[in-house]
Amino acid sequence: MLDFLGTRQRTATCGQLRAADAGQTVTLMGWVNRRRDHGSLIFLDLRDRYGITQVVLDKDLAPEGHAKAEQARPEYVVAAIGKVRLRGADAVNPKMPTGEIEIAVDELLLLNDSKVPPFSPAEEAIANEEVRLKYRYLDLRRAEMAHNLEVRHKVALAVRQYLDAQGFYEVETPFLTRSTPEGARDYLVPSRVHPAHFYALPQSPQLFKQILMISGLDKYFQIVRCFRDEDLRADRQPEFTQIDLEMTFPQQETIFGIVEGFLAAAFAAVGITLPSPFPRITYDEAMRRYGIDKPDLRLPGLTDIRSAFTAEQLQTLAVDPALPVVAVRVPKVGDLSRKERDDNRPLFETKKGAKLLDDLRRLERSFPESVAKLRELAQAQPDDLLIIVAGDAATHIAASDTKFEGRLSEREIAVLSAAGNFRVELAKKYADRHGAFAVTDSVVRSPERSSSQIDGSAAFRPLWVTDFPMFEHDPETGRWAPAHHPFTSPHEEDMDRLISDPASVRARYYDLAMNGLELGSGSIRIHRQDVQQQIFRALGMSDDEAKARFGFFLEALQYGTPPHGGIALGLDRLVMILAGASSLREVIAFPKTAKAIDLMVDAPTPVSDGQLKELHIRPSVRN
Repeated sequence: MLDFLGTRQRTATCGQLRAADAGQTVTLMGWVNRRRDHGSLIFLDLRDRYGITQVVLDKDLAPEGHAKAEQARPEYVVAAIGKVRLRGADAVNPKMPTGEIEIAVDELLLLNDSKVPPFSPAEEAIANEEVRLKYRYLDLRRAEMAHNLEVRHKVALAVRQYLDAQGFYEVETPFLTRSTPEGARDYLVPSRVHPAHFYALPQSPQLFKQILMISGLDKYFQIVRCFRDEDLRADRQPEFTQIDLEMTFPQQETIFGIVEGFLAAAFAAVGITLPSPFPRITYDEAMRRYGIDKPDLRLPGLTDIRSAFTAEQLQTLAVDPALPVVAVRVPKVGDLSRKERDDNRPLFETKKGAKLLDDLRRLERSFPESVAKLRELAQAQPDDLLIIVAGDAATHIAASDTKFEGRLSEREIAVLSAAGNFRVELAKKYADRHGAFAVTDSVVRSPERSSSQIDGSAAFRPLWVTDFPMFEHDPETGRWAPAHHPFTSPHEEDMDRLISDPASVRARYYDLAMNGLELGSGSIRIHRQDVQQQIFRALGMSDDEAKARFGFFLEALQYGTPPHGGIALGLDRLVMILAGASSLREVIAFPKTAKAIDLMVDAPTPVSDGQLKELHIRPSVRN
């Protein structure tokens, strides 16, 4: 029979009591984590969000409580009233913060029972993620998940406090807005009162935050939900949260300073020191050195090894000497067998004629001096894995892309990108050998670790990437598309080439990368209507089309718009990095699967014909 709580109140949490509390009478409430029956003694590990405390039911001293403990099972909700006492020296559990004490229970209340759960929250890891997501309320009882949500809370609070101190106002922007092109599909919401008209859930508050700058708000921020109907992966969800901010009259460095400030505060909130300023490189530099625009600095970069070979040797190897020839180095992996090389080749994504040379032993037999030079240039140790990526001379590609003032061509980017992707895939595969990622696990705090500040300079490697291309060419439509969004300002010195040579135009756009993830992106915005119209024209958009899509914004730009800029950082990704998690689903309370399904509430679901009729939507044939 279950008990009523009555007027009793919890006096301590299950993670609070220590040796100094011995002798106190306390009331603990929580879930039975584990039960151990020793006959006249029954031990219950009582769990709540704060930790676990052992309580003891002695049949001789508390026969009624002991009888109830015989009924208790894992995940029963109980209240334990008793006295804190020190454990015997041989019974101390140094792995538990409360391991020096236990509660000698005088009274035990069974507040609720529980079905046998599909998995135990006492387990450290549950293999079946679908079961975890279906029973998320059980999964969130696990210490790891509680810790992740604690990290999320502390990070968000620290960001809010820092930005408030810097004079930012938090302003909410609408969820129901109009559909605008921002790079992904919108989630559309039909209007009941306006037949055949739809709202869109925001992919970001981009236009609204720019209008807030036109409104004279000066400094805005928001920790905001955003929605994108796109294919999902480990670091992407259909609804996500970003730290969004905008400022008037900033230089790029002003925004960098603000971001570095609130990130330092966020990391400090979970016990990690993050040094600043962060290093900065241009997009072209990032591609040359890492083959990716969100490089993981914990891994060795690419090495230009073209000078190790003569033109004749490159010709023999069917390598295009006009394209990059780079070495990918993965430390401490050693030479690979033929089978291992064959197994790795599917990880190499061939892009527009990129060529893989992965048999260094065979190459060394033909060109020993060149391979020796290659090893020297790459600073390779004897047990390092070295692989060459170059342009394939046998693949004919029309040289339609031009270079401007040292900028990378499309073909060069294709080769470097193939090398950069392969570098990341190999690093992941051989992480247990080269140890590049192991330092993160030793720095990210678990619930049991102390709150002292830890130097995170080796484990967390942020990097600003600047001066991205303004446009990307869409081969399907034959039109130029914005590399970021169409409200990004071009460099002033590139303005005269907007129409004549879009490929050469640089954007005042910047990304913040950390540990191989894009943590955030932003730009200095266009604040003049004439420039904004030029950008729309460069994108092949007529004045009428621009007015139809963005008329309200173009009109707002006519009323004294100040120079402004901002950035948005992914809160979910930031917390994922800090928690040492492998997926966003580990740091979001109620996430969706890779197929965008909420298994706990079984969404999405069909709706009734009546609901569709109200929205002026014709019911489809149901399966």
